[in-house]
Amino acid sequence: MNFLRGVMGGQSAGPQHTEAETIQKLCDRVASSTLLDDRRNAVRALKSLSKKYRLEVGIQAMEHLIHVLQTDRSDSEIIGYALDTLFNIISNDEEDEVEENSTRQSEDLGSQFTEIFIKQQENVTLLLSLLEDFDFHVRWPGVKLLTSLLKHLGPQVQQIILVSPMGVSRLMDLLADSREVIRNDGVLLLQALTRSNGAIQKIVAFENAFERLLDIITEEGNSDGGIVVEDCLILLQNLLKNNNSNQNFFKEGSYIQRMKPWFEVGDENSGWSAQKVTNLHLMLQLIRVLVSPTNPPGATSSCQKAMFQCGLLQQLCTILMATGIPADILTETINTVSEVIRGCQVNQDYFASVNAPSNPPRPAIVVLLMSMVNERQPFVLRCAVLYCFQCFLYKNQKGQGEIVSTLLPSTIDATGNSVSAGQLLCGGLFSTDSLSNWCAAVALAHALQENATQKEQLLRVQLATSIGNPPVSLLQQCTNILSQGSKIQTRVGLLMLLCTWLSNCPIAVTHFLHNPANVPFLTGQIAENLGEEEQLVQGLCALLLGISIYFNDNSLENYMKEKLKQLIEKRIGKENFVEKLGFISKHELYSRASQKPQPNFPSPEYMIFDHEFTKLVKELEGVITKAIYKSSEEDKKEEEEKKTLEQHDSIVGHYKNMIREQDLQLEELKQQISTLKCQNEQLQTAVTQQVSQIQQHKDQYNLLKVQLGKDNQHQSSHSDGAQMNGIQPEEIGRLRQEIEELKSNQELLRSQLAEKDSLIEKLKSSQTSPDTNEATASARDSEKIAELKQELATLKSQLNSKSVEITKLQTEKQELLHKTEAFAQSVPVSGESEAAIAAKTTDVEGRLSALLQETKELKNEIKALSEERASIKEQLDSSNSTIVILQNEKNQLEVNIKDSKKEQDDLLVLLADQDQKILSLKDKLKGLGHPEEEEDELESIDQDDEDDEDEDDDKSQGDN
Repeated sequence: MNFLRGVMGGQSAGPQHTEAETIQKLCDRVASSTLLDDRRNAVRALKSLSKKYRLEVGIQAMEHLIHVLQTDRSDSEIIGYALDTLFNIISNDEEDEVEENSTRQSEDLGSQFTEIFIKQQENVTLLLSLLEDFDFHVRWPGVKLLTSLLKHLGPQVQQIILVSPMGVSRLMDLLADSREVIRNDGVLLLQALTRSNGAIQKIVAFENAFERLLDIITEEGNSDGGIVVEDCLILLQNLLKNNNSNQNFFKEGSYIQRMKPWFEVGDENSGWSAQKVTNLHLMLQLIRVLVSPTNPPGATSSCQKAMFQCGLLQQLCTILMATGIPADILTETINTVSEVIRGCQVNQDYFASVNAPSNPPRPAIVVLLMSMVNERQPFVLRCAVLYCFQCFLYKNQKGQGEIVSTLLPSTIDATGNSVSAGQLLCGGLFSTDSLSNWCAAVALAHALQENATQKEQLLRVQLATSIGNPPVSLLQQCTNILSQGSKIQTRVGLLMLLCTWLSNCPIAVTHFLHNPANVPFLTGQIAENLGEEEQLVQGLCALLLGISIYFNDNSLENYMKEKLKQLIEKRIGKENFVEKLGFISKHELYSRASQKPQPNFPSPEYMIFDHEFTKLVKELEGVITKAIYKSSEEDKKEEEEKKTLEQHDSIVGHYKNMIREQDLQLEELKQQISTLKCQNEQLQTAVTQQVSQIQQHKDQYNLLKVQLGKDNQHQSSHSDGAQMNGIQPEEIGRLRQEIEELKSNQELLRSQLAEKDSLIEKLKSSQTSPDTNEATASARDSEKIAELKQELATLKSQLNSKSVEITKLQTEKQELLHKTEAFAQSVPVSGESEAAIAAKTTDVEGRLSALLQETKELKNEIKALSEERASIKEQLDSSNSTIVILQNEKNQLEVNIKDSKKEQDDLLVLLADQDQKILSLKDKLKGLGHPEEEEDELESIDQDDEDDEDEDDDKSQGDN
């Protein structure tokens, strides 16, 4: 123990070999000591030496420490020391190392020890099993060790955990640990585990990770929480970024709705801690992960709709218009709102309706554009506003029309009290700040993107240059600024605007060519040999001239397609023109802009290309090159083909409109059907209610009829009629009861017929399938057919008896009618006043009409019974015909059986003759003196012949 105390106290003063010897002795004690206490003390000593003498402990003790983990699992203390020692060996968390060289050496050392540890995959599996131990001194160092392994050799350790049974599930339990330090380190472990591994990301997500992480964020106070919230948000980003399955699972699980409270920052925005800014930044990035333009369009659209429906977009717009928000949070919020509304019409419409809390209120778009064209605003904020404006106009023709309309003469505010979006864009387009020129030009180009109507509308815009001079068009003013030789950034922005404006718009091309100075300016710019800085401008001029040729409708005689191509060939040369056109796509900043829609530039000097413009260049570069080399005849053919295609498109459009109208009509008809169904259901309920009411009235009528019979019993002169009146309801009830009995008998007969039909079907199936014992089957069939005949005869007799009963009921009904008429005639007239007689006559007539109505109903019921009886007869006839068919088939089977028996008898006779011949041959052989062995051979040969004959007979019999 004194030796161990000396080791624990440290031996840094001694020579290096002393420490190595000490470590070796400790390792020997760990390996050879039988007492657990001695091994535990040795491991504790190694732990104390592992930080300072990392290399020596790692080389000598790692194998022994792994052996301790395998054999001493019952003692949590020694396991904890071993895990801590391994963590110190593998981890690079050394405070003393400051220099870069030492840090790099430490990282290399950690990677090497990690590689040694995971070389045996069982070591990682062992470590995962140790994490199931709830003891703090085992679980916490185990979590730290596994995290360190993942940091050094992440992909290899991920693969081992992935193939380990329940490996990821064990690690997910760490999030439910009640001890915060283990839970927080578990989050860090899952961060390293899920990095760049889609399979593990899916498993973690389906292990309810979203629910647990969101619960932790809520418990920690959302954006006001500490570093734990930051770690949870980074883990959520790992799970969702570039993982469409997890994104869909997040949306379907209604987790987007739980993000709304994160952005309830309140009015007191003075106390923004650095951690809160970091948390909110990560929260905004998490939203952008869900609605990123690089995601599948369907997934992005569904997330955008969910964010609007749960009020998350509204909450973000509130932050956007609030005061006191830090600049980086405001910039990220603008970028987030941009991608939430991009390409989603509902969200774009809502954003257009948002107003800033100013007096008077101004639209949020106007307020943002004011920041974009203000050169004193931060560069990243101006880029974010431009991106927001681009996303607002992306696939939003309604928004494009609203922006362009603010530039038209009819909509400009004459008083000048309010500033419109169009005025801000024009002001930025012609300001002295080149960055404002570029941003305004690109923003205006997005208002024209894929919208021929707005391109034509923008031609109407007139600008007042100075007092006394006539106004000039916006198109003319743009070309004037180009010719004045402004900064490259300004010219690039204006050329991109003009190229977007003129593409796919022949009217705009005509207006551009109508100015006689434009074509000479472009050809002069392209033909000159300028420096590298001007090459991009030359390429854009070549693109603009090519667009003027490709989309030219030949309405101007001096600038027809053929003349412009001749001009290029004379002054520039076709090869030179195509070379200058290629300068655009070869520019170093072109590929960067073509990757993502967001204008993300490190500095203003890099702000040259717009993402949508790179798409336009890619689309037009090839077709313009072909158009330059085409002859006039090919142009004519192409124009004819274009006209044919336009006609075809118009026909297709006509049919599409017809289909839309038919779809609308179908929808209207479906709605009408649904309303009629509802009305039908309502009417059916009303009919049911009325039927019940009628039944109640009938019951009341029967009661009144009985009471009337009792009153008539007191009148002696009408005693006969009263008796009959009292008997009539009983007889009618008896008739109804008999009718019900007939109905029940009829149902019984139907069920019996159904059973017989099923029997007949079974007989048919049994006859169609081959049977080995055909004679027995035919006997059974004949018995069943006899039974069926007997049952059919019984049914016929029952039907005859029922018909007799129905006839009897009809005669009774006739007698009732006669009695009713006799009763009506037997009412005396003398001794009563005429008024009383008239009243009684009316009463009797009413009762007679009721009786006649009931009699009519009985007739209808009897008629229905007779019809059902006729149908039953038809079914019986069909059954008889089926029986006849079955009988014929049975007779045929019997004939076949007789034939087969006859063939068998013939075969037996032949066999008997053969046996007789064999016996005679045997006698002859004996008489000739042949030995018995030869006789046996002959018998075997004969036996084989007999077997062959038997097989042939069986085959022939089977064929028959």
